[in-house]
Amino acid sequence: MNDHQYIREVILSRPLPEDSYLRGLPAVQHLMKNRSLPLTKAVTFFVGENGTGKSTLIEAVAAAYGFNPEGGSKNFHFSTNQSHSELWKYLTLSKSSFPKDGFFLRAESFYNVASNIDELDQDTLLAPPLLNSYGGVSLHRQSHGESFLALVQNRFWGNGLYIMDEPEAALSPTRILTLMVELQALTKKASQFIIATHSPILMSFPGAQVYEFTQGGIRAVDYRETEHYQLTRRFLENPEKMFRYLFEE
Repeated sequence: MNDHQYIREVILSRPLPEDSYLRGLPAVQHLMKNRSLPLTKAVTFFVGENGTGKSTLIEAVAAAYGFNPEGGSKNFHFSTNQSHSELWKYLTLSKSSFPKDGFFLRAESFYNVASNIDELDQDTLLAPPLLNSYGGVSLHRQSHGESFLALVQNRFWGNGLYIMDEPEAALSPTRILTLMVELQALTKKASQFIIATHSPILMSFPGAQVYEFTQGGIRAVDYRETEHYQLTRRFLENPEKMFRYLFEE
């Protein structure tokens, strides 16, 4: 793997307001204590339970880099719902170089990105059509999973910074493996990925850096040490035992 980082470190460069709700997030508390989070690999995963702040942090990193908070490239400027936090205003990103390409894929607002692409293509001044860069077919005319992969396979050109929030949300296990093949090909083209995920399959990507977000903060782990992996393995090995525990009255 070509370990190429466009972002080498995420730094909390100034204090958050005393009354900010962000101070209650374990991920933010970790940054307040340690000041920074180093990124040392071409692929970095943020893994952890809901509420630990991994999506908030990855969204803030994307916004701090200049991506549209709802998703897209730096050329996307639409806004349908101002739901992102202001954490990005307090971050500094240590950069080694500048990518030629980049994209922020956010599962929960991907519909809005697809709609914006269709709207931009209605502008007759765009030639060739913007949609050509996304496989030539409206992302709305494909299944959720197909549209995710169409984006990665057609729009991610390499030499890029790609930030992804739960890309597995629409993908079957087979399609997650397909996504991993695309990640491997793109890392060989000097690309960097920062990905928030719940998928034990995806986080096993060879050579990746895995940060587990817990109530106690953020720690670097092997993916086999994550609660996601261990719980999934225990369940698949003996689902009957797990059900007896879960459904015990």
